[in-house]
Amino acid sequence: MGHSEVLRARTEVEAEIRGRTLVDWFRDAARQDADAPALSDRISDTSGDHWKTLTWGEYRQTALELAAAYIEAGVRHGDVVALMLPNRSEHLLADLGAVHAAAVPLTVYATFAPEQIAYVAADCRAKVAVIDGADQLARWQPVLDQLPELHTVVVRDAAVLPPPPQGGGPRFVSWDDFCESGRRRHAADPSEVEERMAGLRPGDAATMLYTSGTTGSPKGVAETHHQVLYQVTVAMRATRLPHRGITLSYLPLAHIAERVLSVYMPIRVSAHIHFCPDPVQVGAYLGLVRPNGLFGVPRVWEKLQAGLTAALGAAPQEQRDAIEAAAEVSRAHIAAGQYGRQRDPELAERFARVDEQVLKPIRALIGLDRAEFFASAAAPMPEEVLRFFSGLGITVRDIYGMTENCGAVTVNREDGYKFGSVGLPLDGIEVRIAEDGEIMVRGPINVTGYLNRPEESAALIDEDQWLHTGDIGRMDDDGFLYVVDRKKELIITAGGENIAPAGIESLLKEHPLIGQALAYGDRRPYPVALLTLDAEVAPGWAGSAGLGVSDLAELAQHPAVLAEVERAVTEANRRLARVQQVKRWRLLPVEWTAESEELTPTLKLKRRVIQTKYADAIDELYGS
Repeated sequence: MGHSEVLRARTEVEAEIRGRTLVDWFRDAARQDADAPALSDRISDTSGDHWKTLTWGEYRQTALELAAAYIEAGVRHGDVVALMLPNRSEHLLADLGAVHAAAVPLTVYATFAPEQIAYVAADCRAKVAVIDGADQLARWQPVLDQLPELHTVVVRDAAVLPPPPQGGGPRFVSWDDFCESGRRRHAADPSEVEERMAGLRPGDAATMLYTSGTTGSPKGVAETHHQVLYQVTVAMRATRLPHRGITLSYLPLAHIAERVLSVYMPIRVSAHIHFCPDPVQVGAYLGLVRPNGLFGVPRVWEKLQAGLTAALGAAPQEQRDAIEAAAEVSRAHIAAGQYGRQRDPELAERFARVDEQVLKPIRALIGLDRAEFFASAAAPMPEEVLRFFSGLGITVRDIYGMTENCGAVTVNREDGYKFGSVGLPLDGIEVRIAEDGEIMVRGPINVTGYLNRPEESAALIDEDQWLHTGDIGRMDDDGFLYVVDRKKELIITAGGENIAPAGIESLLKEHPLIGQALAYGDRRPYPVALLTLDAEVAPGWAGSAGLGVSDLAELAQHPAVLAEVERAVTEANRRLARVQQVKRWRLLPVEWTAESEELTPTLKLKRRVIQTKYADAIDELYGS
């Protein structure tokens, strides 16, 4: 897309959202689809397991009443309200209630330790915290004395509500009592909430997020109403999202991608959001919900692949042969649909036949039979995972973006995708590659900087309004963007070779046994790797191999497992240049998780943490 076309598209979008805020979109949705289902939670009671649902009319009315509750609690225009709840209706109600009070909701990662909570809440000067239950209370209580501006803590689970504090500190109130105070106040005088809403401007903050901390302390980022509306509008242009579609919310709402998909975009299309409060249960919830699409980081897709592979592996050989034959047709059909190619009509006809007879029933096994949009972001998608799902008629399209861009920058579209790329720029967004290979972005979705960090803000946005992403990439002749690695994560070997670790790690993780991989080699003579087993796949693999062992630590030392991992490393090396090849590796007896701090809450590697934590193991690989 040429510069004039980019500006023309930008002008169109700006005209569509000019003067509007989220509360305007929400009002429209509640008026047009008042009786349509909006929010559903899975609950268990005396009548069994079932969904509890709020309509769009009820959703907005509750948000207005909660806005009144915030006002009664002393929240002013622009104050930050911190949220720590799982994916459930109360999370979105508390969030949009704050927005209607002209406050700024901030979802704090549920895995944050007390000291991280103290840092974030103090940095943004949060005035109110809305938390879920005992686990969240245990994380907040130790640091409340470090947060003098936090005056109210709302606890959803009244059973764990602590007694009034002796002396100073914030007041505690149950969620039910907080909601009731809002109902009373709003019924008595709805005008004060209307005044707050009328006072909102497109340039006001709609939410605050903190980066997940891959490269140090989390940094605060405010996203404005204008950025959010622009992001949703251009994302909808690039994807197929039906009016009143069905969605599943399961990823952390502290992440911009999930906020766009589960908070903001549903408002525009009056979608029906189903909540999965525990991401571990996503497989079960997919079968219950059968959403119209699925977004997941690569690890989510890897786990879905592992589960489905195990299920299909138990099928009779004749059925497995039929599935593989259909999968080859599907892979050829999807590959032929890439940008610049043209599908053969006969191939399209063969695909339609095997899709209906073989592949759609398999997709139904994991609840994706009516899904039409499949996407991934945050890290490179392993080639083997893409190949597996394309064999099921599923095109997982990579997206690229950052918190600092309010979500997506580039998208692989249904009518324009290339495997290995992260797609084409969204409408009105400019992307270029700097001389040193850094990806630069310019457009209305960019933030203006980081909260309370003037030096880092100045380094983020230059004088020409180009945002420096910190990622290394390239663009092909068709305008598709390819992300190579993080600028600061490039390995420079002792021989002066520049190596992108993500490419090595992606190939290593193509073997189902390997759950996580970290390639290392900065200022060293050659790359080495730290590896972990996939906690879900490894026990099953061991059982099939007749090892009689299921414990991860024992499996990491078993000769058969080590031999299989050696084969995986050899296969990865076969596809790497000599300077990129892993010369030595170590299989660790643990799993890396966000709780054990090797991964961010969005499951990206915390390289510095891992390199520090396993410094001795790395030294041993170099014979130090």
